[in-house]
Amino acid sequence: MNQKVLVTGGAGYIGSHVVRQLGEAGYDLVVYDNCSTGVPKSVLYGQIIIGDLADIDHLYQVFAKHQFSAVLHFAASLVVPESVAYPLDYYANNTRNTLNLLRCCSVMGVNQLIFSSTAAVYGEPQENPVTENTPTLPINPYGRSKLMSELMIRDYALASPMRYIILRYFNVAGADPGGRIGQNSANASHLIANVCNAALKRQSELKIFGTDFPTPDGTGIRDYIHVEDLATAHVDSLRYLEQNGESQILNCGYGKGYSVRQVVEQAKAISGVDFPVIELERRPGDPAWVTACADKIRQVLNWQPKHNNLDDIIYSHLAWETRKLTDIIGLMG
Repeated sequence: MNQKVLVTGGAGYIGSHVVRQLGEAGYDLVVYDNCSTGVPKSVLYGQIIIGDLADIDHLYQVFAKHQFSAVLHFAASLVVPESVAYPLDYYANNTRNTLNLLRCCSVMGVNQLIFSSTAAVYGEPQENPVTENTPTLPINPYGRSKLMSELMIRDYALASPMRYIILRYFNVAGADPGGRIGQNSANASHLIANVCNAALKRQSELKIFGTDFPTPDGTGIRDYIHVEDLATAHVDSLRYLEQNGESQILNCGYGKGYSVRQVVEQAKAISGVDFPVIELERRPGDPAWVTACADKIRQVLNWQPKHNNLDDIIYSHLAWETRKLTDIIGLMG
């Protein structure tokens, strides 16, 4: 296999897992990442170039030097409350920088794109599970910045030979089952990351936001997907495009929702630690209930997830966080 692929944001949590799977599949990889949240040591295959998508001149140079057959675009800001507080930063990093990337693809003739999108484009859906045809009505700048990127990709594809796969992620968690990589963000905002930190006593308590949602136990319900299965969806997407598959928008989830309280109780059972939980007000921009209909991705890509249960997700994430803690203690002597 000699296809050379550009992976933006490939040093990040999800991107690094995709890079590992692509590398194992024999792809020639170039990772482009500003490492504001990504970690270079998480890139297990290919070449890493430190750069920002806002620096379009540098980006053009990278495209000119390498003859890419495809681009996988992960680089983005993704914390919902932060997007509410700093919306212009999100439109700059997520929307404008996607435009920069598309311009480079246009000039350099790269006509295969896989885009990392989000279930946040659906906003507060009236029905669950949501399908790819559910109206896109995002309720926060993060979701709007991603939807605007989707629209640019779709419009450009109508005017060019580009074919794309837009993958709308639901809630991603877990870690490489081999223990090599996982989430490295210093301030991870995801529930399962924080649950694991509380179980390992890296934080004194777990804060949950909102107990008055219109759900059975009052806490938000989400569809959690193991990062390993999500990475496989990207490899499947690239192979699909290489076989001249048509452009697609696909949900990435399992079709089953768990409430915040259910996740907390399951994590306590798996870890054996009864950590304290502090209940706080809802955060701005958080929907009550979002789960995926994942029928289309299974049909189009023949995607076959292998870690489709909450225990697997929590266990692998807890194992990764435990390893990180052990490594830190070892470095301290």
